[in-house]
Amino acid sequence: MVPHFPGANPPERGSIKRDDSTGTSAAPYPRSRTRPPGRQTVVAACCLVLSLSAGVLAAVPSAPSAEAKPPDPAAKKKQLDAQLGQQKADLDDASDQLGKSVAAYNQAVVKYQAVQVRYAAAQGQLAAAKAADAVAAGKLAAAEAALRVAVSDVEAGEKLIAEKRSVAGRAVRSAYQQQNGLVGLTIALRGAAPADIATGMQVQRNVFGIQSNAITNLNNAQAQLASKRVKVAAAEKDAEGARAEAAATVKRVTELTEQVAADRAEAAAIAKVKLTAFKAAEKEKNTELAQYNSLLRERNRVEQLLIARAKAEKAAAARRKAAAEKAERAKARKENRPPRKIPDNPGGGDSDGGLSYPVSSYITSPYGMRFHPVLHYWKLHDGTDFRAPCGTPIRAAADGKVTDKYYNGGYGNRLFVSHGVIDGSSITTVYNHLSRYKAHVGERVKKGEIIGYAGTTGYSTGCHLHFMVYQDGRVVNPMKWL
Repeated sequence: MVPHFPGANPPERGSIKRDDSTGTSAAPYPRSRTRPPGRQTVVAACCLVLSLSAGVLAAVPSAPSAEAKPPDPAAKKKQLDAQLGQQKADLDDASDQLGKSVAAYNQAVVKYQAVQVRYAAAQGQLAAAKAADAVAAGKLAAAEAALRVAVSDVEAGEKLIAEKRSVAGRAVRSAYQQQNGLVGLTIALRGAAPADIATGMQVQRNVFGIQSNAITNLNNAQAQLASKRVKVAAAEKDAEGARAEAAATVKRVTELTEQVAADRAEAAAIAKVKLTAFKAAEKEKNTELAQYNSLLRERNRVEQLLIARAKAEKAAAARRKAAAEKAERAKARKENRPPRKIPDNPGGGDSDGGLSYPVSSYITSPYGMRFHPVLHYWKLHDGTDFRAPCGTPIRAAADGKVTDKYYNGGYGNRLFVSHGVIDGSSITTVYNHLSRYKAHVGERVKKGEIIGYAGTTGYSTGCHLHFMVYQDGRVVNPMKWL
Protein backbone atom coordinates (compact mmCIF):
# COMPACT_ATOMS: atom_id res chain seq x y z
CA MET A 1 0.00 0.00 0.00
CA VAL A 2 1.09 3.57 -0.60
CA PRO A 3 1.93 5.25 2.72
CA HIS A 4 0.05 8.41 3.67
CA PHE A 5 0.61 11.14 6.19
CA PRO A 6 -1.64 10.73 9.25
CA GLY A 7 -4.91 12.59 8.80
CA ALA A 8 -4.98 12.34 5.03
CA ASN A 9 -7.70 10.67 3.00
CA PRO A 10 -8.01 6.88 3.14
CA PRO A 11 -5.15 5.14 1.27
CA GLU A 12 -5.53 4.95 -2.48
CA ARG A 13 -2.98 3.40 -4.80
CA GLY A 14 -1.75 5.93 -7.36
CA SER A 15 -0.46 4.89 -10.72
CA ILE A 16 3.02 6.13 -9.74
CA LYS A 17 4.01 3.90 -6.83
CA ARG A 18 6.69 4.65 -4.28
CA ASP A 19 10.17 3.79 -5.45
CA ASP A 20 11.19 1.02 -3.05
CA SER A 21 14.62 0.80 -4.67
CA THR A 22 15.70 3.94 -2.87
CA GLY A 23 15.79 2.13 0.43
CA THR A 24 13.65 4.78 2.10
CA SER A 25 11.37 4.04 5.00
CA ALA A 26 7.72 3.33 4.28
CA ALA A 27 6.67 5.72 7.02
CA PRO A 28 7.37 9.42 6.48
CA TYR A 29 9.44 11.19 9.05
CA PRO A 30 8.36 14.69 10.06
CA ARG A 31 11.62 16.50 9.46
CA SER A 32 14.79 15.35 7.85
CA ARG A 33 18.33 16.46 8.26
CA THR A 34 19.34 18.16 5.07
CA ARG A 35 19.53 21.04 2.76
CA PRO A 36 16.94 23.25 1.21
CA PRO A 37 17.81 22.44 -2.40
CA GLY A 38 19.44 25.09 -4.34
CA ARG A 39 21.85 27.44 -2.59
CA GLN A 40 25.23 27.38 -4.24
CA THR A 41 28.13 26.67 -1.92
CA VAL A 42 31.63 25.36 -1.96
CA VAL A 43 32.57 23.05 0.91
CA ALA A 44 35.69 21.00 0.37
CA ALA A 45 36.27 19.85 3.95
CA CYS A 46 34.16 16.70 3.82
CA CYS A 47 35.97 15.27 0.82
CA LEU A 48 39.44 15.48 2.34
CA VAL A 49 41.34 12.23 2.62
CA LEU A 50 41.95 11.38 6.26
CA SER A 51 45.47 12.55 6.97
CA LEU A 52 45.79 11.57 10.60
CA SER A 53 46.45 7.85 10.30
CA ALA A 54 50.18 8.38 9.87
CA GLY A 55 50.50 10.01 13.27
CA VAL A 56 49.29 12.91 15.30
CA LEU A 57 51.95 15.34 14.21
CA ALA A 58 52.98 13.85 10.91
CA ALA A 59 52.44 17.18 9.23
CA VAL A 60 54.70 19.00 11.70
CA PRO A 61 58.34 19.20 10.61
CA SER A 62 61.10 18.06 12.92
CA ALA A 63 62.82 20.62 15.09
CA PRO A 64 64.17 23.40 12.85
CA SER A 65 67.68 24.73 13.18
CA ALA A 66 68.47 27.45 15.66
CA GLU A 67 68.79 29.97 12.83
CA ALA A 68 65.35 29.18 11.36
CA LYS A 69 62.73 31.84 12.05
CA PRO A 70 59.55 30.18 13.40
CA PRO A 71 56.19 31.07 11.77
CA ASP A 72 53.96 33.70 13.30
CA PRO A 73 51.10 31.85 15.05
CA ALA A 74 48.89 34.94 15.26
CA ALA A 75 49.07 35.65 11.52
CA LYS A 76 48.47 32.02 10.65
CA LYS A 77 45.48 31.82 13.00
CA LYS A 78 44.00 34.97 11.45
CA GLN A 79 44.31 33.43 7.99
CA LEU A 80 42.72 30.17 9.12
CA ASP A 81 39.86 32.01 10.86
CA ALA A 82 39.15 33.89 7.63
CA GLN A 83 39.06 30.63 5.70
CA LEU A 84 36.74 29.09 8.29
CA GLY A 85 34.41 32.08 8.08
CA GLN A 86 34.21 31.73 4.32
CA GLN A 87 33.49 28.01 4.61
CA LYS A 88 30.75 28.69 7.16
CA ALA A 89 29.19 31.18 4.75
CA ASP A 90 29.28 28.51 2.05
CA LEU A 91 27.36 25.87 3.99
CA ASP A 92 23.82 26.97 3.09
CA ASP A 93 23.24 24.19 0.59
CA ALA A 94 24.34 21.39 2.89
CA SER A 95 22.09 19.43 5.23
CA ASP A 96 21.60 20.58 8.81
CA GLN A 97 23.53 17.65 10.24
CA LEU A 98 26.11 17.75 7.49
CA GLY A 99 26.57 21.47 8.02
CA LYS A 100 27.13 20.91 11.73
CA SER A 101 29.53 18.05 11.05
CA VAL A 102 31.47 20.06 8.49
CA ALA A 103 31.56 23.10 10.78
CA ALA A 104 32.87 20.93 13.64
CA TYR A 105 35.44 19.38 11.33
CA ASN A 106 36.57 22.77 10.02
CA GLN A 107 36.90 24.14 13.55
CA ALA A 108 38.97 21.09 14.49
CA VAL A 109 41.12 21.62 11.40
CA VAL A 110 41.70 25.28 12.31
CA LYS A 111 42.57 24.39 15.91
CA TYR A 112 44.81 21.56 14.75
CA GLN A 113 46.65 23.77 12.28
CA ALA A 114 47.01 26.51 14.89
CA VAL A 115 48.52 24.11 17.41
CA GLN A 116 50.81 22.80 14.67
CA VAL A 117 52.02 26.36 14.12
CA ARG A 118 52.59 26.78 17.85
CA TYR A 119 54.31 23.43 17.98
CA ALA A 120 56.63 24.33 15.11
CA ALA A 121 57.39 27.72 16.70
CA ALA A 122 58.11 26.07 20.04
CA GLN A 123 60.34 23.51 18.30
CA GLY A 124 62.30 26.34 16.69
CA GLN A 125 62.62 28.17 19.98
CA LEU A 126 63.64 24.95 21.70
CA ALA A 127 66.32 24.30 19.11
CA ALA A 128 67.62 27.86 19.54
CA ALA A 129 67.58 27.45 23.33
CA LYS A 130 69.46 24.17 23.08
CA ALA A 131 72.06 25.83 20.86
CA ALA A 132 72.38 28.69 23.35
CA ASP A 133 72.64 26.13 26.12
CA ALA A 134 75.49 24.41 24.30
CA VAL A 135 77.29 27.76 23.87
CA ALA A 136 76.72 28.61 27.53
CA ALA A 137 77.98 25.18 28.56
CA GLY A 138 81.10 25.74 26.46
CA LYS A 139 81.68 29.13 28.07
CA LEU A 140 81.18 27.61 31.51
CA ALA A 141 83.62 24.80 30.78
CA ALA A 142 86.23 27.29 29.52
CA ALA A 143 85.68 29.57 32.51
CA GLU A 144 85.99 26.72 34.98
CA ALA A 145 89.11 25.45 33.20
CA ALA A 146 90.62 28.95 33.40
CA LEU A 147 89.66 29.09 37.07
CA ARG A 148 91.33 25.75 37.73
CA VAL A 149 94.53 26.96 35.99
CA ALA A 150 94.47 30.19 37.98
CA VAL A 151 93.93 28.35 41.26
CA SER A 152 96.75 25.97 40.37
CA ASP A 153 98.98 28.93 39.62
CA VAL A 154 98.12 30.45 42.98
CA GLU A 155 98.86 27.19 44.74
CA ALA A 156 102.21 26.96 42.95
CA GLY A 157 102.91 30.60 43.83
CA GLU A 158 102.08 29.99 47.47
CA LYS A 159 104.44 27.00 47.49
CA LEU A 160 107.15 29.12 45.88
CA ILE A 161 106.55 31.85 48.44
CA ALA A 162 106.96 29.29 51.20
CA GLU A 163 110.26 28.19 49.70
CA LYS A 164 111.47 31.77 49.25
CA ARG A 165 110.49 32.58 52.79
CA SER A 166 112.52 29.61 54.02
CA VAL A 167 115.58 30.73 52.08
CA ALA A 168 115.13 34.32 53.13
CA GLY A 169 114.67 33.23 56.74
CA ARG A 170 117.89 31.31 56.77
CA ALA A 171 119.68 34.23 55.17
CA VAL A 172 118.26 36.65 57.71
CA ARG A 173 119.19 34.44 60.60
CA SER A 174 122.72 34.03 59.26
CA ALA A 175 122.98 37.75 58.74
CA TYR A 176 121.67 38.45 62.13
CA GLN A 177 124.13 36.08 63.72
CA GLN A 178 127.05 37.57 61.75
CA GLN A 179 126.02 41.17 61.52
CA ASN A 180 128.26 43.09 64.07
CA GLY A 181 131.24 45.48 63.64
CA LEU A 182 133.78 43.27 65.38
CA VAL A 183 133.95 40.61 62.69
CA GLY A 184 136.78 42.26 60.82
CA LEU A 185 138.58 43.14 64.05
CA THR A 186 138.26 39.56 65.25
CA ILE A 187 139.85 38.30 62.08
CA ALA A 188 142.67 40.84 62.45
CA LEU A 189 143.28 40.14 66.14
CA ARG A 190 143.61 36.49 65.49
CA GLY A 191 146.75 37.37 63.66
CA ALA A 192 145.57 36.24 60.42
CA ALA A 193 147.52 37.06 57.42
CA PRO A 194 146.30 39.94 55.27
CA ALA A 195 145.15 37.42 52.65
CA ASP A 196 143.04 35.63 55.24
CA ILE A 197 141.55 38.88 56.35
CA ALA A 198 140.59 39.73 52.77
CA THR A 199 139.03 36.32 52.37
CA GLY A 200 136.93 36.72 55.51
CA MET A 201 135.65 40.08 54.37
CA GLN A 202 134.65 38.57 51.03
CA VAL A 203 132.71 35.84 52.78
CA GLN A 204 130.87 38.46 54.77
CA ARG A 205 129.99 40.37 51.64
CA ASN A 206 128.74 37.11 50.05
CA VAL A 207 126.53 36.41 53.03
CA PHE A 208 124.94 39.84 52.82
CA GLY A 209 124.47 39.39 49.04
CA ILE A 210 122.63 36.13 49.54
CA GLN A 211 120.37 37.80 52.07
CA SER A 212 119.52 40.62 49.71
CA ASN A 213 118.80 38.24 46.81
CA ALA A 214 116.58 36.04 48.98
CA ILE A 215 114.53 39.01 50.08
CA THR A 216 114.24 40.31 46.49
CA ASN A 217 113.12 36.91 45.24
CA LEU A 218 110.58 36.68 48.01
CA ASN A 219 109.17 40.10 47.14
CA ASN A 220 108.93 39.15 43.45
CA ALA A 221 107.17 35.88 44.26
CA GLN A 222 104.71 37.69 46.49
CA ALA A 223 103.94 40.20 43.72
CA GLN A 224 103.40 37.38 41.21
CA LEU A 225 101.15 35.61 43.71
CA ALA A 226 99.05 38.75 44.14
CA SER A 227 98.67 38.99 40.32
CA LYS A 228 97.63 35.36 40.15
CA ARG A 229 95.08 35.90 42.86
CA VAL A 230 93.59 38.78 40.83
CA LYS A 231 93.32 36.38 37.88
CA VAL A 232 91.61 33.84 40.13
CA ALA A 233 89.05 36.44 41.17
CA ALA A 234 88.40 37.38 37.54
CA ALA A 235 88.13 33.71 36.57
CA GLU A 236 85.70 33.12 39.43
CA LYS A 237 83.57 36.04 38.26
CA ASP A 238 83.56 34.73 34.66
CA ALA A 239 82.70 31.27 35.89
CA GLU A 240 79.83 32.65 37.99
CA GLY A 241 78.43 34.53 34.99
CA ALA A 242 78.75 31.42 32.82
CA ARG A 243 76.96 29.37 35.48
CA ALA A 244 74.09 31.89 35.58
CA GLU A 245 73.84 31.93 31.78
CA ALA A 246 73.91 28.14 31.65
CA ALA A 247 71.23 27.92 34.36
CA ALA A 248 69.01 30.38 32.42
CA THR A 249 69.34 28.40 29.20
CA VAL A 250 68.62 25.15 31.03
CA LYS A 251 65.48 26.72 32.50
CA ARG A 252 64.42 27.97 29.06
CA VAL A 253 65.05 24.56 27.52
CA THR A 254 63.00 22.94 30.27
CA GLU A 255 60.10 25.37 29.79
CA LEU A 256 60.12 24.94 26.02
CA THR A 257 60.32 21.17 26.35
CA GLU A 258 57.23 21.25 28.55
CA GLN A 259 55.49 23.59 26.08
CA VAL A 260 56.32 21.28 23.17
CA ALA A 261 54.95 18.31 25.13
CA ALA A 262 51.78 20.27 25.96
CA ASP A 263 51.33 21.29 22.31
CA ARG A 264 51.85 17.70 21.24
CA ALA A 265 49.24 16.50 23.73
CA GLU A 266 46.80 19.23 22.64
CA ALA A 267 47.37 18.32 19.00
CA ALA A 268 46.68 14.68 19.82
CA ALA A 269 43.41 15.60 21.54
CA ILE A 270 42.36 17.90 18.69
CA ALA A 271 43.35 15.25 16.16
CA LYS A 272 41.01 12.84 17.93
CA VAL A 273 38.17 15.38 17.75
CA LYS A 274 39.08 16.08 14.14
CA LEU A 275 38.94 12.38 13.31
CA THR A 276 35.55 12.02 14.97
CA ALA A 277 34.22 15.07 13.12
CA PHE A 278 35.68 13.80 9.87
CA LYS A 279 33.94 10.45 10.26
CA ALA A 280 30.66 12.19 11.07
CA ALA A 281 31.03 14.46 8.03
CA GLU A 282 31.97 11.51 5.86
CA LYS A 283 28.91 9.63 7.07
CA GLU A 284 26.69 12.60 6.29
CA LYS A 285 28.38 12.94 2.92
CA ASN A 286 27.50 9.34 2.13
CA THR A 287 23.94 10.02 3.28
CA GLU A 288 23.84 13.08 1.04
CA LEU A 289 25.10 11.02 -1.88
CA ALA A 290 22.54 8.29 -1.22
CA GLN A 291 19.73 10.83 -1.04
CA TYR A 292 20.90 12.59 -4.17
CA ASN A 293 21.04 9.29 -6.06
CA SER A 294 17.59 8.48 -4.68
CA LEU A 295 16.25 11.77 -6.04
CA LEU A 296 17.83 11.06 -9.42
CA ARG A 297 16.28 7.61 -9.56
CA GLU A 298 12.90 8.96 -8.49
CA ARG A 299 13.00 11.78 -11.01
CA ASN A 300 14.09 9.50 -13.86
CA ARG A 301 11.48 6.91 -12.92
CA VAL A 302 8.71 9.49 -12.84
CA GLU A 303 9.87 11.02 -16.10
CA GLN A 304 9.68 7.68 -17.89
CA LEU A 305 6.14 7.13 -16.61
CA LEU A 306 5.02 10.65 -17.43
CA ILE A 307 6.60 10.58 -20.88
CA ALA A 308 4.54 7.50 -21.72
CA ARG A 309 1.48 9.08 -20.13
CA ALA A 310 2.05 12.34 -22.06
CA LYS A 311 2.22 10.47 -25.38
CA ALA A 312 -1.01 8.69 -24.61
CA GLU A 313 -2.60 11.91 -23.39
CA LYS A 314 -1.61 13.86 -26.50
CA ALA A 315 -2.76 11.01 -28.74
CA ALA A 316 -6.11 10.96 -26.94
CA ALA A 317 -6.35 14.74 -27.23
CA ALA A 318 -5.59 14.51 -30.96
CA ARG A 319 -8.32 11.91 -31.38
CA ARG A 320 -10.78 14.05 -29.43
CA LYS A 321 -9.84 17.08 -31.51
CA ALA A 322 -10.29 15.15 -34.79
CA ALA A 323 -13.68 13.86 -33.64
CA ALA A 324 -14.71 17.32 -32.47
CA GLU A 325 -13.57 18.89 -35.74
CA LYS A 326 -15.56 16.28 -37.73
CA ALA A 327 -18.64 16.92 -35.63
CA GLU A 328 -18.17 20.69 -35.97
CA ARG A 329 -17.87 20.48 -39.75
CA ALA A 330 -21.05 18.41 -39.98
CA LYS A 331 -22.86 20.84 -37.71
CA ALA A 332 -21.56 23.82 -39.66
CA ARG A 333 -22.80 22.33 -42.95
CA LYS A 334 -26.17 21.66 -41.40
CA GLU A 335 -26.35 25.22 -40.06
CA ASN A 336 -24.88 26.65 -43.23
CA ARG A 337 -21.98 28.48 -41.52
CA PRO A 338 -18.19 28.25 -41.38
CA PRO A 339 -16.88 25.68 -38.84
CA ARG A 340 -15.54 27.06 -35.55
CA LYS A 341 -11.93 26.41 -34.43
CA ILE A 342 -11.59 23.47 -32.06
CA PRO A 343 -9.03 23.78 -29.15
CA ASP A 344 -6.08 21.36 -29.00
CA ASN A 345 -7.50 19.55 -26.00
CA PRO A 346 -11.27 19.74 -26.13
CA GLY A 347 -12.79 18.80 -22.79
CA GLY A 348 -9.45 18.66 -20.90
CA GLY A 349 -7.03 21.16 -19.37
CA ASP A 350 -7.04 24.95 -19.17
CA SER A 351 -7.28 26.93 -22.35
CA ASP A 352 -5.64 30.13 -21.03
CA GLY A 353 -2.17 28.69 -21.59
CA GLY A 354 -0.80 29.26 -18.05
CA LEU A 355 -0.67 28.12 -14.46
CA SER A 356 -1.32 30.09 -11.29
CA TYR A 357 0.93 30.26 -8.25
CA PRO A 358 0.30 27.28 -5.93
CA VAL A 359 0.87 29.47 -2.87
CA SER A 360 0.80 33.21 -2.36
CA SER A 361 4.43 33.72 -1.33
CA TYR A 362 7.90 34.47 -2.61
CA ILE A 363 10.56 32.23 -4.13
CA THR A 364 13.31 31.05 -1.80
CA SER A 365 15.23 28.95 -4.33
CA PRO A 366 14.70 28.99 -8.10
CA TYR A 367 14.87 26.20 -10.63
CA GLY A 368 18.32 25.62 -12.13
CA MET A 369 21.74 24.04 -11.90
CA ARG A 370 23.55 24.01 -8.58
CA PHE A 371 27.09 23.08 -7.62
CA HIS A 372 26.80 20.36 -5.01
CA PRO A 373 28.94 21.42 -2.02
CA VAL A 374 29.86 17.89 -0.96
CA LEU A 375 29.80 15.78 -4.10
CA HIS A 376 31.51 18.52 -6.13
CA TYR A 377 29.55 18.37 -9.35
CA TRP A 378 26.68 20.26 -10.86
CA LYS A 379 23.17 19.02 -10.20
CA LEU A 380 19.72 20.18 -11.18
CA HIS A 381 17.42 21.79 -8.65
CA ASP A 382 14.35 20.45 -10.40
CA GLY A 383 11.71 22.81 -9.10
CA THR A 384 10.93 26.19 -7.58
CA ASP A 385 10.92 26.54 -3.80
CA PHE A 386 8.29 28.84 -2.28
CA ARG A 387 8.28 30.00 1.30
CA ALA A 388 5.37 28.23 2.98
CA PRO A 389 5.19 27.71 6.75
CA CYS A 390 3.96 24.29 7.80
CA GLY A 391 0.19 24.03 7.39
CA THR A 392 -0.03 26.68 4.65
CA PRO A 393 -2.79 25.69 2.15
CA ILE A 394 -1.40 24.58 -1.23
CA ARG A 395 -3.64 25.21 -4.25
CA ALA A 396 -3.95 23.54 -7.65
CA ALA A 397 -2.12 25.54 -10.32
CA ALA A 398 -4.80 24.73 -12.91
CA ASP A 399 -7.83 22.55 -13.52
CA GLY A 400 -6.88 18.91 -13.63
CA LYS A 401 -7.06 15.46 -12.15
CA VAL A 402 -5.10 14.11 -9.18
CA THR A 403 -3.22 11.12 -10.57
CA ASP A 404 -0.80 10.14 -7.81
CA LYS A 405 0.12 10.77 -4.19
CA TYR A 406 2.74 8.93 -2.16
CA TYR A 407 5.73 9.38 0.14
CA ASN A 408 9.34 9.45 -1.10
CA GLY A 409 12.42 9.67 1.09
CA GLY A 410 13.76 12.69 -0.79
CA TYR A 411 10.63 14.58 -1.87
CA GLY A 412 8.50 13.65 1.11
CA ASN A 413 4.73 13.57 0.60
CA ARG A 414 4.08 14.17 -3.11
CA LEU A 415 0.90 14.98 -5.01
CA PHE A 416 0.58 14.87 -8.83
CA VAL A 417 -2.06 16.76 -10.82
CA SER A 418 -2.41 16.17 -14.56
CA HIS A 419 -3.71 19.21 -16.43
CA GLY A 420 -4.01 17.54 -19.81
CA VAL A 421 -2.72 19.24 -22.94
CA ILE A 422 -2.10 22.99 -22.63
CA ASP A 423 -0.81 24.87 -25.69
CA GLY A 424 0.11 21.60 -27.31
CA SER A 425 2.04 20.18 -24.34
CA SER A 426 1.05 17.63 -21.73
CA ILE A 427 1.42 19.37 -18.36
CA THR A 428 1.65 17.74 -14.93
CA THR A 429 2.34 19.68 -11.71
CA VAL A 430 3.86 18.09 -8.59
CA TYR A 431 3.66 19.42 -5.01
CA ASN A 432 6.37 18.11 -2.64
CA HIS A 433 7.17 17.99 1.11
CA LEU A 434 3.46 18.29 2.01
CA SER A 435 2.50 17.79 5.63
CA ARG A 436 -0.83 16.22 4.59
CA TYR A 437 -3.16 15.82 1.62
CA LYS A 438 -6.64 17.22 1.00
CA ALA A 439 -7.32 15.92 -2.51
CA HIS A 440 -7.40 12.22 -3.29
CA VAL A 441 -6.30 10.21 -6.31
CA GLY A 442 -8.85 10.32 -9.13
CA GLU A 443 -10.41 13.56 -7.93
CA ARG A 444 -10.87 16.39 -10.45
CA VAL A 445 -9.78 19.73 -9.01
CA LYS A 446 -10.23 23.34 -10.06
CA LYS A 447 -7.57 26.03 -10.36
CA GLY A 448 -7.01 27.55 -6.90
CA GLU A 449 -8.64 24.67 -5.02
CA ILE A 450 -6.82 23.54 -1.87
CA ILE A 451 -5.22 20.16 -2.52
CA GLY A 452 -2.82 19.85 0.46
CA TYR A 453 -0.82 21.65 3.12
CA ALA A 454 2.84 22.71 3.22
CA GLY A 455 5.30 20.75 5.35
CA THR A 456 8.87 19.59 5.63
CA THR A 457 8.58 15.84 5.03
CA GLY A 458 11.37 14.02 3.23
CA TYR A 459 14.84 15.43 2.75
CA SER A 460 14.11 18.99 3.83
CA THR A 461 15.43 21.45 6.39
CA GLY A 462 12.35 23.56 6.81
CA CYS A 463 8.74 24.06 5.85
CA HIS A 464 8.40 25.06 2.21
CA LEU A 465 6.80 23.98 -1.07
CA HIS A 466 8.98 22.39 -3.74
CA PHE A 467 6.86 22.95 -6.86
CA MET A 468 7.63 21.03 -10.07
CA VAL A 469 6.27 21.12 -13.61
CA TYR A 470 6.59 18.23 -16.09
CA GLN A 471 6.12 19.20 -19.74
CA ASP A 472 5.55 16.19 -21.99
CA GLY A 473 6.93 14.06 -19.19
CA ARG A 474 10.16 16.01 -18.64
CA VAL A 475 10.86 18.37 -15.77
CA VAL A 476 11.07 22.05 -16.79
CA ASN A 477 11.37 25.45 -15.13
CA PRO A 478 7.99 26.13 -13.46
CA MET A 479 8.37 29.87 -14.01
CA LYS A 480 7.98 29.22 -17.74
CA TRP A 481 4.33 28.37 -17.04
CA LEU A 482 3.48 30.57 -14.05
